[in-house]
Amino acid sequence: MPSIRNLLAALASRAVHGIWRRAQYAGAITAERPGPHAFRRIGTGTRLAFPQGTVFGTPWIELGDHCVIGQEVTLAAGMLPDQDLGPDTVLTLGNGVVLGRGSHVIADAQGSVTFGDDVYCGPYVYVTSTNHSYDDPHEPVGKQWPRSAAVEIGSGSWLGAGAVILPGARLGRNVVVAAGAVVRGEVPGHAVVAGAPARIVRRWEGERGWQPPLRTPAP
Repeated sequence: MPSIRNLLAALASRAVHGIWRRAQYAGAITAERPGPHAFRRIGTGTRLAFPQGTVFGTPWIELGDHCVIGQEVTLAAGMLPDQDLGPDTVLTLGNGVVLGRGSHVIADAQGSVTFGDDVYCGPYVYVTSTNHSYDDPHEPVGKQWPRSAAVEIGSGSWLGAGAVILPGARLGRNVVVAAGAVVRGEVPGHAVVAGAPARIVRRWEGERGWQPPLRTPAP
């Protein structure tokens, strides 16, 4: 027979989990319940899970319909809060985009970030249009003016866990980025890239199909 102490501990555990579930529901951000954020657009069915990561520059962020944004995801337009980034949208997610837990998407007015439709990202993916420069060997890298270049992620792409997408990257349609890959430059559609720096390890070549051929049977 359980002791009074164990019974009280079980009840306390159940209460804590119940409160947390209610907090997750109440703290989630949707078009109907935007919380403290003034996004330029939140599409129908889009939800930012609670707790959110760092979120600022929301007047320059557009989120498409039916996006799923996991816990602790950072969405940042601009390098600091309260910057005036001009009239244009800086960070855009298309419809059906999924951002895994702990991912970061960072854009600024000199380098926008655009996701196409149905882009899926694993946890802890990092996408940025701004990176530190290190031109001056006498100045700390963190104090040097950053370089920026627009980033585009093509519709239907899949970014594996821990992938890093650097300024200037342009991914075509249905690109697969392996877990932990570091991508810069252009990647053609229907390609698989892996490594740091990432390189193409497989491509779809029309009548020849996937080259080199897939080693696993089709699902």
